[in-house]
Amino acid sequence: MEEKQPESRGKPIRCRAAICRKAGEPLQIEEVEVAAPKAWEVRIKIICTSLCYSDVTFWKMEVPPAIFPRIFGHEAVGIVESVGENVKEVKEGDTVIPTLVTECQDCSDCNSKKSNKCSKFPFKVSSSLPRDGTTRFTDSKGEEIYHFIHVSSFSEYTVVDIINVTKIDPSIPPNRACLIGCAISTGVGAAWKTANVEEGSTVAIFGLGAIGLAVAEGARLRGASKIIGLDLNPNKFEIGKKFGVTDFVNPSNCGNKPVHEVIAEMTDGGADYCFECVGNVSVVNQAYASCRKGWGKTIVLGIHKPGSEVSFSSYEVVHSGKVIMGSMFGDVKPKTDIPRFVKSYMDKELRLDEFVTHEVQFEDINKAFDLLLGGKSIRCVIWMEKRNPPIKITNKE
Repeated sequence: MEEKQPESRGKPIRCRAAICRKAGEPLQIEEVEVAAPKAWEVRIKIICTSLCYSDVTFWKMEVPPAIFPRIFGHEAVGIVESVGENVKEVKEGDTVIPTLVTECQDCSDCNSKKSNKCSKFPFKVSSSLPRDGTTRFTDSKGEEIYHFIHVSSFSEYTVVDIINVTKIDPSIPPNRACLIGCAISTGVGAAWKTANVEEGSTVAIFGLGAIGLAVAEGARLRGASKIIGLDLNPNKFEIGKKFGVTDFVNPSNCGNKPVHEVIAEMTDGGADYCFECVGNVSVVNQAYASCRKGWGKTIVLGIHKPGSEVSFSSYEVVHSGKVIMGSMFGDVKPKTDIPRFVKSYMDKELRLDEFVTHEVQFEDINKAFDLLLGGKSIRCVIWMEKRNPPIKITNKE
């Protein structure tokens, strides 16, 4: 029996999207036209998405690579509505997670266990799709709307290249699955893959936002003996305990003692693994100084403003024997590792429920920004369709 094709296949779709037309201004819910997917592309109906601080960073940004009007959002889950030519990996009706990191499965990096940095389609803060550099969004006046890092999930429908799409088990709740699209993969992956945290080791996490808490969750699952959370917000300690944080340091309460000395005293010489999750070059230096000599590793996950530089004493680099590493998307290979994270959650190992502190309807998307900027949410899930009964702004804190 021939499979019934969706009526919209090969045709543009009109739907709602939250458009940012100027840096820092509230998003506007507007009607947009989403073109049919071209070759190697997938059109996805977004079920729910969540707000990541990277969205906020570029929402605020007024200089390149900022560009407007734009549809933000990159942490999401959805259903494949239609596929373009040459797409064999997924089909209509599949549940998928779109990702900012590409995996072509063809280049030397994608075929290596040592890297998740595709060399055929390297990561860019892209305003278009990767193969032809054009957009699939137009507004009601026919003007182009730009993409955001390959995903643009603040739209009821979006078009994503197959290199940025991973098929997952549809039984995972969508308001948990969406978190794996960025924060969970980045944080847990940094602990598991970049650092390879060992049982009994000591960990210091600088910044207990969603990614820092995901690092803690990854370290907890690896059996770290001491997980120190550092944050200026004292409320983060109680939150962090849910994810395995055993000790807390507020850098503003250390008096005249440098943070690295406090960490050294708590860990008998320095933490085995330090994770910088703030995006501040001075914090990178603090994390590096807090690492144990001989084998300490500093993992940098935060992204500072363009042009920022980190400097170290060459003497210290040579004589301390420490390592500093960058971690993009937790060194996670989306098509291989994301299904494993899904299974870990379904097996009741990986904690995702505790990350979701708020849930809102799509029309309340600007409230998600307010909650994150106000330090009130870890993750706010945004449901694209109206729920029955309707979703109200919820807070589990």
